[in-house]
Amino acid sequence: MVLLQPDPFLNELTSMFERSTETGSVWVTLKRSSLKSKVQRNKLKTAQQPIEYRCLIRATNGKKTISTSVGAKDHQRFQASYATILKAHMTALKKRERKDRKKAAEDKKESGSKKPKRA
Repeated sequence: MVLLQPDPFLNELTSMFERSTETGSVWVTLKRSSLKSKVQRNKLKTAQQPIEYRCLIRATNGKKTISTSVGAKDHQRFQASYATILKAHMTALKKRERKDRKKAAEDKKESGSKKPKRA
């Protein structure tokens, strides 16, 4: 796994999406992380020092995995860029087929008969 800076991560994520346009998938996970081991976190807790948590973002297409870490200060800018990339590459999604509300209500009435009351 390669830990990149946020801007190169976004560039690489864009190329992953472009490569998987026809076939394949890209998985993106976000997780809260302090990037410190449990022992180091416990030492900070006992010393009454605040722990700075970051957002660890990982992306994989099954073959290649990339990741980055974003702090609280950069989170808004990163999230805006990330949202733009997602919107641009979600063109392959299929629209959901919706039934007419009237038809759905009629089907429900026909299939759902009233249950007899118990004495």
